[in-house]
Amino acid sequence: MWPDLSEWKADETYPAPGFQNADGAPARLFSSADAKTVERHFDWMQAYGIDGVFAQRFLVNLGDPSFDRVLGLVRDNANRTGRTFAVCYDLSGTPERRIFGRLSADWKALTEEWKLTRDGRYLHHDGKPVVFLWGFYPDRFGAETANRILDIFQKGGPAEATVIGGCPWNWRAEKNAEWAAVFRRFDVLSPWNVGNITRVDGRKEATTSTWEGDIEETRAAGKGFLPVIYPGFGWVNLKGPRAASSTIPRQQGAFFWRQFVKAADLDVEMAYVAMFDEVDEGTAIFKVTNDPPTNGRFQTLEGLPTDWYLRLTGEGTKLLRGERERTMPVAER
Repeated sequence: MWPDLSEWKADETYPAPGFQNADGAPARLFSSADAKTVERHFDWMQAYGIDGVFAQRFLVNLGDPSFDRVLGLVRDNANRTGRTFAVCYDLSGTPERRIFGRLSADWKALTEEWKLTRDGRYLHHDGKPVVFLWGFYPDRFGAETANRILDIFQKGGPAEATVIGGCPWNWRAEKNAEWAAVFRRFDVLSPWNVGNITRVDGRKEATTSTWEGDIEETRAAGKGFLPVIYPGFGWVNLKGPRAASSTIPRQQGAFFWRQFVKAADLDVEMAYVAMFDEVDEGTAIFKVTNDPPTNGRFQTLEGLPTDWYLRLTGEGTKLLRGERERTMPVAER
């Protein structure tokens, strides 16, 4: 997808080599390392009633100064706009032998030097600061490493936190006893559901039939459940034409909205919308243009307003709180 940059000024955008707009002019993009960009994104969250964000922090990129800069901007703007924020560590791509060391050192720096979790807008749950650990998959690293990671946050002391675990959607069917026990150490389970689909009347729908069992087990164990709700998917530009079969059409928002309705039917109190700005996999809910560069295979919003998914996310928030009916909002073109 290509972001809608109609609100950006020229000095806030940067060249995107290799892409041209329909008028032949070189295409440009924003940078989240630019303070004005993060300010604008938080203004949108405030305007559309989105509670806050998990700032993704990829372990493989911790040496990049821009990651610290972006986290600092997130912190500043959460305070400015009254949003909440928390850190989401993405473990993808980090060699197993380095995960524990990098993660423990970074969390120590954030909690003791940055004093991040003492910030008034930092997300807390059950009286403790929240940390989201994404990528707990048995084919990526061993259960011993997984337990060492969890010990960082669950052994008390200044590093203690409520752990949200991003794990496979079918975590309850795990055959490896050690990994099954790892999943049950999470304080809140958030099974990754992007790409998990069921065909209904020939169309792709998000598979939500596992949520009932997830809720039953987590509630019985005194744990939390954070379902992943996503608007669609696509990565043809990233993976090539053969990836077209993986595309999940948005159905003008109906795909997205039905997941909110299901969560409301199950009395779910919180949800993780994936993602705010992930254009490379076609999951972004922020403003996306219907007129992307012509030399690419970009998904658009099917002619809908560029803020349609920000609006749906805000309305979905109200739905989970019991503040509106289940009927999907109507888009004004």
